[in-house]
Amino acid sequence: MNHHYPDPLELLADHLARHPDQPYLHQPVERVWRSYTWREVDEQARRIAAGLLAQGYAPGDRVAILAKNCAEWFIVDLAIIMAGLVSVPIYTTAAAGTIRYVMEHSESKAVFLGKLDDTAAAEEGIPAGVLRIAMPYPTAGAEQHWQDWLQRHAPLASIAEPDPEALFTLVYTSGSTGTPKGVAVTHRNMAASAFHTRLRADPRPGDRVISYLPLAHIAERAVVEHTSFGQDIEVFFVESLDTFADDLRHVRPAAFVSVPRLWTRFQAQVLAKMPDQRLQLLLRVPLVGGLVAARIRRAMGLDRARLFGSGTAPIAPALLEWYHRVGISISEGWGMTETTGLSCSNQPYRRDWTGTIGHPLGCVEMKLSGEGEILIRGDAVFREYYKAPDITAAAFVDGWFRTGDLGEVRPDGAWRIIGRVKEQFKTGKGKYVSPVPIESELAACPLIEQVCVMGSGRRQPLALVVLAPGAGNRVAADAALRALRERVNAGLESHERLDHILVCPEPWTIENGMLTPTLKLKRDRIEAVYAERVEGLASPEPVVWLPA
Repeated sequence: MNHHYPDPLELLADHLARHPDQPYLHQPVERVWRSYTWREVDEQARRIAAGLLAQGYAPGDRVAILAKNCAEWFIVDLAIIMAGLVSVPIYTTAAAGTIRYVMEHSESKAVFLGKLDDTAAAEEGIPAGVLRIAMPYPTAGAEQHWQDWLQRHAPLASIAEPDPEALFTLVYTSGSTGTPKGVAVTHRNMAASAFHTRLRADPRPGDRVISYLPLAHIAERAVVEHTSFGQDIEVFFVESLDTFADDLRHVRPAAFVSVPRLWTRFQAQVLAKMPDQRLQLLLRVPLVGGLVAARIRRAMGLDRARLFGSGTAPIAPALLEWYHRVGISISEGWGMTETTGLSCSNQPYRRDWTGTIGHPLGCVEMKLSGEGEILIRGDAVFREYYKAPDITAAAFVDGWFRTGDLGEVRPDGAWRIIGRVKEQFKTGKGKYVSPVPIESELAACPLIEQVCVMGSGRRQPLALVVLAPGAGNRVAADAALRALRERVNAGLESHERLDHILVCPEPWTIENGMLTPTLKLKRDRIEAVYAERVEGLASPEPVVWLPA
């Protein structure tokens, strides 16, 4: 492929030439919105870049970013590019050991510190000798401060001209298993991904988007931040989790992307106000159904949205159909850190492709191996894992990256993910089971917020579930889960059928180690925590409520 794609600094220069005083970023601080024009973003980025170079850093040196999403995150990202340095984003939920590992492994010279819910991990994890620069928010202790740099340093006059093949960022995988790996993303990788994502998104001048999923994750950075550089749109940020709903209603975005767990949570909030049976009856009534659906979208702040997306993990087709009936047609997408974000998407939305990830973007090629694993190559696909040549060599075959995802291609050209190679397990009968399709069937039930199917070495698989808030009384929920198990088992092969559904007493979260920072299941951790409780389980009851 190797086409030329405009890099962020070229795109920024274009905005400055056409409309420098047009608002671009909007940041709420203590419920007051502060707006930044393209000119202000450019000037602040140049001043921060000058501050970095004043420290004596050489081209290619690494600078970490440990901050929640905010306008300054975008500005820092641009400043690091302008200074010819390499960014290393870190999740704000990372434990001290992870923070230390990422900074030491990447050899980061400095770290920008922004909004943090808890500063303890940062204080403990940041290695000695790493320069701390505080963004203008309450954060961990720092030697340097954002406002001081803006006042002290003149805008950098001569900025770097990025080599497309040079390292742009080191993104450490969230580590659902094992030690995080540093994915070396080049300037070409990011530029290609953002360019082709823009083609799929079909933005319009004046569109608004909201940035709230972690910018430390490649998807938010590629799909929202870097895609925005090439559009005449405005980006809004969320002040806190508590203000999210109000901020979303304030923004009323043209496009809204989320993850399956949050789409499930949004649905639960709707159903807490109106039982699903009644809602579905109303939706089928002419005129009334349209008014009810419009009211739901307006209450969510999505009444002006044209594009909806879901990614990072599989989403139940039944949930997609539920949203479609209220006028929210969600395009499922797929990609990885190693493919620099979105690689395949059901956008433009096609209802007949519900349950699929659509077709590949123009910057990648995809095919299936003989074993059904998705292989991918192209301008958006990374070259190597940082300082890990053996792992890198094992990850590629004849120039194609081995994604670890099992897939299939339908006759109409739509791709579908059917599980992970490593997630398959063998039951005691010697039969292999792919948990994801079974989980998808179970997740279609509005009662269930989280589900993990396990069963390695067991006679039959079983399902661990966490119920959604407001799931109702235990007797009704128990009956519904029994009926669900029977319905799901009726569509499975004999070796796949569930022995039990086990109701877990507490949700799986990032904090208790059950989820990655991108809300994916840490299967090994979940199975380890519940191993003793399910060992030798022989209850005659199909639904078992585990004690706290």
